[in-house]
Amino acid sequence: MPDTTYAVAAIAVAAAVTWALRTLPFAALAPLRASSAVRYLSTRMPAGVMIILVVYCLQDLPVTEARAMAPVAALATTIGLHLWRRNALLSILGGTAVHVILTSTVFAR
Repeated sequence: MPDTTYAVAAIAVAAAVTWALRTLPFAALAPLRASSAVRYLSTRMPAGVMIILVVYCLQDLPVTEARAMAPVAALATTIGLHLWRRNALLSILGGTAVHVILTSTVFAR
C-alpha cells in the first residue's frame, strides 16, 4: 500500500489535470466570443444540427411497413407542439410520449 504522501500527491495531480482540462475550453473560447463568425454560427447551428439528426434518424426507416408510422407520428407531434407552443421541453416530451405509446401498444410486435 502506498504511503500517504504518494497518495496525496497522486490525488493533487489528478485534481490539477481535471481542473485544467475543464477550464481550457473556456479560456480558448474567450477570444472567439466577439467574433462575427461565431455569432452567426450560434444562430444557425441549432436548426442545422436538428435537421441533420432528423435525416440521420429517418434515413433507414422502412416506409413500406406500418410500424414506420410511429416515428413519423412522433416527429409530426414534436413539430406541431413546437409550432403551437414554442416550448422545447413540451415538444420533446410530447413527441417522446407519442413514440413510446405507439411503439408499445399500436405497433408492438
